[in-house]
Amino acid sequence: MAVQVRTSAIAGLTLVAAVTAGCSGSTSHSGSATTSPSPSPSASSAGGGSAGQAAAPTESNPPGDIPDNQVYVAYRPTGGALTGFTVKVPEGWARTTKGDTTAFTDKLNTIRITAVSAANAPTVGSVTTSVVPQLRSQVAKFAAPKVSEVSRHAGRVVRLTYQGDSAKDPVTGKVVRDAFERYAFHRSGHEVEVTLSGPVNADNVDPWRTVSDSFAWR
Repeated sequence: MAVQVRTSAIAGLTLVAAVTAGCSGSTSHSGSATTSPSPSPSASSAGGGSAGQAAAPTESNPPGDIPDNQVYVAYRPTGGALTGFTVKVPEGWARTTKGDTTAFTDKLNTIRITAVSAANAPTVGSVTTSVVPQLRSQVAKFAAPKVSEVSRHAGRVVRLTYQGDSAKDPVTGKVVRDAFERYAFHRSGHEVEVTLSGPVNADNVDPWRTVSDSFAWR
């Protein structure tokens, strides 16, 4: 009787072991299936970026903006009334001279330099009463004149800012709304007017400061 009981117990233990082993094998197989390698998120993203997304476009300057890396060169006139001073202008701009006025132009921006004889130095009052009315009759849709005295490396100088329409483009027929800065430098009966102009929305504060600060008498 004891032998029979022991045999039954052993058989029971064997059955439990077999069932446990089977369960373990099933669990191991299931774990293997759920932990199988999957594509790396970074690799998947990289692949999607190159195939499904266009590269970011190269930034460009808005119309009228002078590039930050613009190179400037010294302009030293040697003939006529345009003598006795130097001023920096952007390298590569087209140059034209007519009488005592020289202009440097690139796309929508212009630097115009004019030399005149003037016994007295310009003042805020004289520019307001004489220059502003003259420009009002010459510049299309002249507006927002503001006259002030500012400091530049050459000393105190009268600055006139205003707005006006550009001449009609001979090819496109378009007219651009321009912003102007006019500086009147004076010494010993000689006056040099430096006028900087470009589209109203252009950010040329630093380039125009570079030019106006560079003016020097020789």
